[in-house]
Amino acid sequence: MVNKLRKKFVITAILSLLLILVTMIGIINAINMHQVVSDADDTLALLSSNNGYFPAKIISKATKATSSFKTPGAFDWEVINSNHSAETPFQARYFWVKMDSHANTIKINTVHIASVSHDIAEQYAKDLYFSNSRKLGFYHSYRYLISDASDGTKLLLFLDLSTAIINAKQLMVQSLAIGILALIAMFILVFLFSGQAVAPAVESLEKQKRFITDAGHELKTPLAVISANIDVLELEQGKNEWTSSIRNQLKRMNSLVKNMLTLSRLDEERMHVVFTDFDLSETLKDAAISFEPIAESQEKKYKIDIPDGIHIVGNKSSMNQLACLLIDNAFKYSSQNGSIHVLLSMGKHIVFEVSNTCDTIPYGNLDRLFDRFYRADYSRSRETGGYGIGLSVARAIVTSHGGTIEAIRDGDKIIRFVVTLPKSQNKNTQKNK
Repeated sequence: MVNKLRKKFVITAILSLLLILVTMIGIINAINMHQVVSDADDTLALLSSNNGYFPAKIISKATKATSSFKTPGAFDWEVINSNHSAETPFQARYFWVKMDSHANTIKINTVHIASVSHDIAEQYAKDLYFSNSRKLGFYHSYRYLISDASDGTKLLLFLDLSTAIINAKQLMVQSLAIGILALIAMFILVFLFSGQAVAPAVESLEKQKRFITDAGHELKTPLAVISANIDVLELEQGKNEWTSSIRNQLKRMNSLVKNMLTLSRLDEERMHVVFTDFDLSETLKDAAISFEPIAESQEKKYKIDIPDGIHIVGNKSSMNQLACLLIDNAFKYSSQNGSIHVLLSMGKHIVFEVSNTCDTIPYGNLDRLFDRFYRADYSRSRETGGYGIGLSVARAIVTSHGGTIEAIRDGDKIIRFVVTLPKSQNKNTQKNK
């Protein structure tokens, strides 16, 4: 139980951090790429408005900035911004092609880029011209802008973003690496301190188990005394409705105490469960046959389909208790004049199944049926004498044998409880939850 609690705590913490890191890394890289594209669009718009050239005032500003001298302070943002604006015409790597309305090339300018020749520039321009592309977009590693002039000509501008794209890729790789390292560091720290984090919950669980165990043992004595007193009263005065009622309540209380103690024992990690090889078919068949008189008295269809010769390494008494719990639950909650089917089969795993018809099946996650003291229908539970603990004991028994149990809705009127068990277990081993 403690290990499961620690595991859930670690998984929850790591998944939460993973979600935060993925969100942050995604936002950072998206903002960075948006800024790159936005700056490129601004540069293209500036070039387009000046027929493919930077305005003269920016060139003159750049010349003035390079000819003047000023001793800047540390991170003087005014100087940094001024230098950035002044260097833009020299940093931008671009080319453009002017074409007429018949796709004839009028002029090509590749002065500001070294990797593109006139022929390549013309080919790129024609590809865009005849592909009916959007006015603004990406072509390979270039951001392009197609502007229409009043005389019917088109100016196709290409701005090289290869450096910016490489920088964006490096930022993404670096941020992912930092995120992975942070996740690993977080996992180590959470794993190391998870014991302290779940300590209060573990202490509370231990107190609950101790209380259940102590209360169960303390209840046994008064129940035994009451049972003995009823025997004496019936010997002296004979049976009557009052003594019968007391016996029924004693039976219910003894069953509850037994199940509570079983749960408490199975919850204890130090509990030793001795497994032996036994005939599972015979054990389950004996348990199932004992319910045949109940089926007859309640006029319910009861079918037992258990083949002979299926063996398992496990605890025989626990398997018998498991069968009785599931079959008893089927009879309690089956519909009037309904049917119950008990099935055992073996393939890759051993499958034990108990199904029954019922008037209503709880909506939502049927796994809640295995929660302690959970009852989907309280009024029906009072009538049948259920406490909502039997299925919890069944799940604890199955888990102690390394198996699984699930409730499956089969249509609107049938519910199936399917137990899957491994065919082999280690003998005489301590089973830890």
